Amino acid sequence: MSFLVLEGLTKRFGDQAAVDSLDLVVEQGEFVSLLGPSGCGKTTTLQMIAGFVEPTSGSILLDGRDLLAIKPSQRGLGIVFQSYALFPHMTAAENVAFGLEMQGVPRAERSQRVSETLALVGLAALADRYPRRMSGGQQQRVALARALVIRPRILLLDEPLSNLDAKLREEMQIELRQIQRTVGTTTILVTHDQAEAMALSDRIVVMNKGRVEQIGRPHEAYEKPASAFVAGFLGKTNVLPAAVEQRNGAAVASIGDGSWPLPAEASGRVTVSVRPEKIAFIDQADCSLAGTVRTRIFQGNHWLYQIDTACGLVTVIRQNAGEMMPAEGAAVRLTWRPQDMTVSPAGQDGRI
Repeated sequence: MSFLVLEGLTKRFGDQAAVDSLDLVVEQGEFVSLLGPSGCGKTTTLQMIAGFVEPTSGSILLDGRDLLAIKPSQRGLGIVFQSYALFPHMTAAENVAFGLEMQGVPRAERSQRVSETLALVGLAALADRYPRRMSGGQQQRVALARALVIRPRILLLDEPLSNLDAKLREEMQIELRQIQRTVGTTTILVTHDQAEAMALSDRIVVMNKGRVEQIGRPHEAYEKPASAFVAGFLGKTNVLPAAVEQRNGAAVASIGDGSWPLPAEASGRVTVSVRPEKIAFIDQADCSLAGTVRTRIFQGNHWLYQIDTACGLVTVIRQNAGEMMPAEGAAVRLTWRPQDMTVSPAGQDGRI
């Protein structure tokens, strides 16, 4: 039996569907991220699981039980908010112990569990420190410990790293994933950060305008996006106009002065999206697009290019392997493999 099942989950605010017929199955111990732009319905979905928002329709089952029939305080869920919501007048240990006190856990057991959990998040030495004397990363760890100490059946994370600077956020992503693997708690993360979702998750749920665009492992969703929206939202992508025609019984896409065999059936006017790191420079080939280097930027481990072409500006990322690279103003030809294209009907270019 699946651990957490959302079936036909819908939330409407008047005529507006914040979440529209969402179906999702989460297995025990899995780390799943709800990913999408602002207003896509990801936070509303999390709030319905937590019990803070009542669904308009649909069901939520946790280990076969109807979660909607259970009060939020009795669902056994741990929650970490974007603001951390720590009590400023309590020490780290007192903040972590608060949920156990509400559960009536005996003092001796409470003290032991608080100590163990603070050690788990690397804060054993700061048990007596107040939040105002802690860094953002330390406060985030306290909030995580407070959620974990009650041994929740599901850990819900609502953009918990968004208030941290870039370097600390990256460090905390690694720590959060290690902690989740150590504890094994089923975890659902809400985020708009594509890199964060792909770094942390077993699977990601890409949402757009209240509906699911794709559910899959991060690598699969990035390499094989189910739609132009997913291709455009998961990292950088180039969107190019193309015309499809049949040649010798096969579909061929004309892009600028080049042509590519299509990996799937298509016809008429389409758009193709190609990720910058999939594009290479080549001397001459049928599957290539002519252009001129507008900008070349060195970024240490890679070069970032902007190329003027008949199809518009194309971004290219090439790893720094030590070889000579085209200079600004140089005439170049760009190529990529047919299987690296995502093809969509014209007008559905996945731009955000």
